Amino acid sequence: MVSSPLLTANLVAIACMAVVALAEWWQWRRTQRVAKLAFGPSGRPAVWARCVPAVRVATMGMLAWGLTILLTEPPQVAEVEPAPEASKHVLVCLDASPSMFLEDAGPRRDESGKYQQRMVRGGEVIQAVLDRLDAENTRITVFGVYTKAVPIVEETFDKAVVQNLFDGLPVFSAFEPGPTQLSSSISDAIEYARRWPDGSALLLVVSDGDSTDTTPIRAIPKAISDTLVIGLGQTGQATTIAGHASRQDADSLRTLAGQLRGTYIDANTRHLPSDLLNRLSIIQPRVAEGVGLRDAAVLAVVFGAGLLALLLPALSLWGAPRLDSLPGDLA
Repeated sequence: MVSSPLLTANLVAIACMAVVALAEWWQWRRTQRVAKLAFGPSGRPAVWARCVPAVRVATMGMLAWGLTILLTEPPQVAEVEPAPEASKHVLVCLDASPSMFLEDAGPRRDESGKYQQRMVRGGEVIQAVLDRLDAENTRITVFGVYTKAVPIVEETFDKAVVQNLFDGLPVFSAFEPGPTQLSSSISDAIEYARRWPDGSALLLVVSDGDSTDTTPIRAIPKAISDTLVIGLGQTGQATTIAGHASRQDADSLRTLAGQLRGTYIDANTRHLPSDLLNRLSIIQPRVAEGVGLRDAAVLAVVFGAGLLALLLPALSLWGAPRLDSLPGDLA
């Protein structure tokens, strides 16, 4: 029994190449009888076309090898060892009020006719940020903001822990009930960033803006270099909760973003623009990693399939020798 994916792929590729080579030989024998009809008086194809059988054997072997690797070698996620000292930070101010659990978010309804929960939609949106973080040097802190600011996760490198907060957990149960004090709570939460170096933090505010708190934001810590205010929930249609109509208050969120010197994004039906994410100072461009076995398999499949696909039109156009290359009495 063969247990190595590489050995299995090699054996499959060799077997495939042997079968294709046999088929090519059989095809060559059959075409000899009609060679002059196919290629003209010389009975031979163009010079370059004489190597096509060998190319077909090689490309079929590459396809078999690559596809076998992709089938037998499971994808692997690189484990990154976090550095002892973080040089970058993400501070998430997550609106934990009950209105964030209303189901009026997302671009479309699901099979049961419901929209997404605002909180769940927020998790999908910030995933684009989490995916671009340098896991080695970045720590993530999450504050729940409702009637006050409460730290939920402090300086973790585990993105899964952060993502779990957006899975519909009733985080509002950890707060005293009451009206949402959004601005005041955010002012308290961002004080946490004063312990970090200047320009080392990204502030994410995830909220529907459903709050009557108009308290101005206090001084912004120098550590915060970029701020995104992510709005969730329908802006045009309200949903009733606790005796009042709740919708995404775009004007309040835009004002909040202005006070935080950040950018407001209505992310209820669309994701964060890539150009906006690329401008964030703590986001690093992705660096190409070494080519692994699966990467080599993808390259083999793409190259083999591409070359194989080009052979048929190339043979149709230029497979036969040109008439002006034949001897004068045969041209």
